This record gives sequence, structure tokens and C-alpha cells, in this order.
Amino acid sequence: MGVRLRETWKHTLGHHKLNTTNTFEEDIRTMAHELSPLPYAYDALEPYIDEQTMRLHHDIHHLGYVNGLNSAEAKLAEARAAGDFAAVKHLSREAAFHGSGHLLHSIFWPNMIAVSEAKAAPEGALAKAIDSSFGSFEAFKAQFVAASIAVEGSGWGILAYRPTDDALVVLTAEKHQNLTQWGVIPLLVLDVWEHAYYLKYQNRRGEYVNNFFKIVNWDDVAARYASARS
Repeated sequence: MGVRLRETWKHTLGHHKLNTTNTFEEDIRTMAHELSPLPYAYDALEPYIDEQTMRLHHDIHHLGYVNGLNSAEAKLAEARAAGDFAAVKHLSREAAFHGSGHLLHSIFWPNMIAVSEAKAAPEGALAKAIDSSFGSFEAFKAQFVAASIAVEGSGWGILAYRPTDDALVVLTAEKHQNLTQWGVIPLLVLDVWEHAYYLKYQNRRGEYVNNFFKIVNWDDVAARYASARS
């Protein structure tokens, strides 16, 4: 697992300290994941995402994934120590679900910014990478929108960096953890679970997805791209 995985986990999920004398597995047993506050006010994304949805989504749904991950990891450590590998199989699924939910939400919140501060499109190295991988920003946007709308049931639209060929790719995830690819690094994520938009948009997922681009924090996405390539 090594230093890179430890540092990636630490940077992305944050708010715990790793003891560098421990093994990674020992760290997992002792650390507790916490819910970070939003980087803006609950009503900052109005009129595209309403305050009530933000409060429910962040304070209840995301917190549920944090608590579920902490519980699953604690029970998983106990099951492994006891040699209860039937429980390990079940708890590994629980940890994957809640851990992926926590990670994606931890990217989702800073991926957005108030309308007054939002840029219409990325700039610099990220803009060039999008042009190289998709042909143009508009072509990327069309692909991301279509993929996000087409997610079956609950899931995510994802722009990710693929280091194997230094390219950007649009992916989808069902639930939080299904249909993912090993090795890619999420840069921009859009939650299309109904709890993310139903209070305001009801069944109009397409309208929600298109409005998302009016509040994307391209500086945050660009910073993630630069970090992924470093």
C-alpha cells in the first residue's frame, strides 16, 4: 500500500492523523473519519441548489456515510482479528459503499462555488487537457452531461485523470463504488442521487445536471488535475 496510498487517503478525507510508525491497517483501526464543514454558506449555490437541499445533503446524508465508514472499519478490524471471514466479506462491502460515498462527497463540495465567483470554463493546463482529450470544452460538457443524466438509479458523473495514458476521461459510478476503474483520479464529480436534487428539481435530472456547470469551481478542479499529474 505504501506512502502514496497513505498520503492520498490523508489528503482526500482529512481530519485524522496517521501514526507513521504504524502499519496502514493499524492506522485504519485507530483513525476516525470526520465530516468537514462546507467551504461556503448553505445558501451560496442558490438559485441552482437550494439551502434546504444543502443542509439535508451535507448534514444528514454525507454524515451518514462518515458514520457508516467509521462503523464498518471498526467492525472490519474486529472481524479480521477474530478470523471471522464471513463477516469480513460483508463488512468490506459496507466499507466500500460508505468510504466511496465519503470520498466522492469530499470532492463534490469544493468542486462547487457561488455563482458570483464561478467561471464559465476552465483555463490554463486543465483547459488544454480537456481540449486534448475531448476535442473541445463543449464536447466534454456534452459528454459529461449525457453520462450523468444516463446513470441508472443512483450514482455519479465523474471527470477523472487516467495516469496510464495521461488523459482525462468521463466515467459514471452506480451507487458510489460500482463501475469504477482502478487507477483513475476523480477531478470533478456530480452527485445524481435523488437526494442531491429532488426537492428543487423533482424528476428533472437533466435541468439539475446542466445547471451544475453554472457553479463549478474550475480552480478547484484545476488544482486537483495539477496534483494528480505531479
